[in-house]
Amino acid sequence: MVHNHCFFCVIFKTIVLQKITRRKLIKRGLLATIGMFLIDVLWFEKYVIDWNFFDISKKKDKLKIIQLSDLHFDELRSFHKSIAKKINKIKPDVILITGDSVEKTDKIPLLNSFLQLIDVAIPKYAVMGNWEYKGRVAIDKLSSMYSKNNCKLLINENDTINLKNREVAIIGVGDYISGTADFEKAVKNLKKGETTIVLSHCPQHRDIIKKQQGSLEIDLVLSGHTHGGQVTFLGIAPVRPRGSGRYVKGWYRESEPKMYVSKGIGTSILPIRFGARAEVVEIDV
Repeated sequence: MVHNHCFFCVIFKTIVLQKITRRKLIKRGLLATIGMFLIDVLWFEKYVIDWNFFDISKKKDKLKIIQLSDLHFDELRSFHKSIAKKINKIKPDVILITGDSVEKTDKIPLLNSFLQLIDVAIPKYAVMGNWEYKGRVAIDKLSSMYSKNNCKLLINENDTINLKNREVAIIGVGDYISGTADFEKAVKNLKKGETTIVLSHCPQHRDIIKKQQGSLEIDLVLSGHTHGGQVTFLGIAPVRPRGSGRYVKGWYRESEPKMYVSKGIGTSILPIRFGARAEVVEIDV
């Protein structure tokens, strides 16, 4: 009887230990999952930049564009330096900045420090976004800083530049949310080029541009603003900022003008990203 009793004790202890081990495994698994999730939303998707390349050109002598959007500068970080280093290595023909670079006037020096890391010989164009208007960023200081870095700030304006013996017209509109967007004003006295690109921070403005472009052929509209949803589930963005319209991220080519909506680099409101990794866009046109 003693022998049998000990036998059942061993079985009982084994079952109990297995249950404890299972609980530990489940607990560890949950902790590991939470840890991986936090690493993803707080670090990986914010700081490991997704560098997306597209070739939409049918020309032999292609122009290379780099689009930077929604920088939301609050600190010059190592990944910003990596972006600048890669840009210098690629040597694009032009850099296009599609708004929300800073949220306050006192952040302009940080943006300046970043732009100074990029080859000044590369021409650059920028527009403003809703956060620059919301934060009442001093436009004169922002424009002056951009100018020192070979960058033109376009607010309902246009400029035509010669790149690789091709006339490229760049149109920059004001911000849709702030009510400063005026496409008709932006195209006044436009010197038409072989290639025409529109910079508009809010993608919803594309719907108005389509109605107002008339006979003007637009090769590409570049927007940002949405952060790709910033937090998405199964590709669905439950919350999108006003001015997004039906647009979230990536290409929209169902009709002209075709548009690319960048997920941008920074964040706003919440310092997290999920299912919407930060990106730099490289396009051959």
